[in-house]
Amino acid sequence: MSRQEAPERVSTVVIGAGHAGLAASQVLSERSIDHVVLERGDVANSWRHERWDSLRLLTPNWQTRLPGLRYEGPDPDGYLSMAEVVELIERFAKLADAPVRTATNVTSVRRTDDGYAVTTSRGDLRCRALVIATGACNVPAVPGFSDAVPASVEQLTTFDYRSPEQLPDGGVLVVGASATGVQLAAEIRRSGRPVTLSVGEHVRLPRTYRGRDVLWWMDASGVWSERYDEVDDLERARRLPSPQLVGTPERATLDLNALQDLGVELVGRWATVRDGTALFSGGLRNVFSLADLKMQRLLGTFDDWAREQLLDAELDPPERPEPTRVPSSTRWQLDLNSGEISSVLWATGYRPDYSWLEVPVLDAKGHLIHDGGVVDSPGVYVLGLPVLRRRKSTFIHGIEDDAREVIDHLAGHLAGGR
Repeated sequence: MSRQEAPERVSTVVIGAGHAGLAASQVLSERSIDHVVLERGDVANSWRHERWDSLRLLTPNWQTRLPGLRYEGPDPDGYLSMAEVVELIERFAKLADAPVRTATNVTSVRRTDDGYAVTTSRGDLRCRALVIATGACNVPAVPGFSDAVPASVEQLTTFDYRSPEQLPDGGVLVVGASATGVQLAAEIRRSGRPVTLSVGEHVRLPRTYRGRDVLWWMDASGVWSERYDEVDDLERARRLPSPQLVGTPERATLDLNALQDLGVELVGRWATVRDGTALFSGGLRNVFSLADLKMQRLLGTFDDWAREQLLDAELDPPERPEPTRVPSSTRWQLDLNSGEISSVLWATGYRPDYSWLEVPVLDAKGHLIHDGGVVDSPGVYVLGLPVLRRRKSTFIHGIEDDAREVIDHLAGHLAGGR
């Protein structure tokens, strides 16, 4: 009988080799903290395998930066394609000389007397600290009533969707009006298919304002740098859908008005399915008004900042977007057995998957309990979640500040100071 091999020991295990996990690795290396980065697939795995073909970053290229690496190409005002994002993250992994172990699936993490036991598909490890960098978009969040959709209607999530060509002929019901929903509704409509978009709460932004990218305003005015402990309603801020934006060479605005101009039909939030009929909530006018009001307030914040900085003369005059147009009539129900709709595309967001985490640090909804990335278990940390430490936390350019502060706390834990 052979003696069981002892688990490998390392100070810190980082789970996930996307931009967040690699940023953590870079900062850990700077501090000479020994560590490994475990990745279930390849470096930048989710960018490679869980995105649709035409997707581009929402942030302009000049804003794309990681610790020690920034965009230096010929198109600073453009938006990186998925292939370019993968290339960027691969380059960062090599620059950081990150100790990544690919094709290593973490199946269990549990507490031990002196840290954590990490079980993987390629052996066991023991560590004193753990950084979870698996992101918040692991599993599509699809409502339970999807089971009541007739079998004749094909259902896809944004994990499954790659391009309009894979959809069956006929009408498409896109559910969700965040950045993903409006982008896919526009793409599918341009392919010639009839599209109905189910709209709930959303965040409306123009692509440009006063001659500058709207995300320039978010960055320059300090809105994006607002800390999590300064946000009025942090839980709500972390739940907000991504803003209705798209990255195109024309820097075009893609809001509900633009979709209506393309011929997309708008309906309310999909509430349930009854006897094969989709039922939608009313009140689109109120939903539109609330999104418009929040956008106008934000643009007003930008104007105030520009005046304080004496920048008005350098910028275009303020021109506010027109209010969202309310359709003259909207349907409250749609017979899914009629043949009008052949496919449903769920763009209803995602949820994290911590099924491998055997440490009691999840709330009733399955979300990590943490304070600015410091998880409610000594030595456990998280990076890459919405508004983790700042409003920009989930964006590529927002990870460096978060990583440095979180790893600072981790280093203190390893030194026994916290």
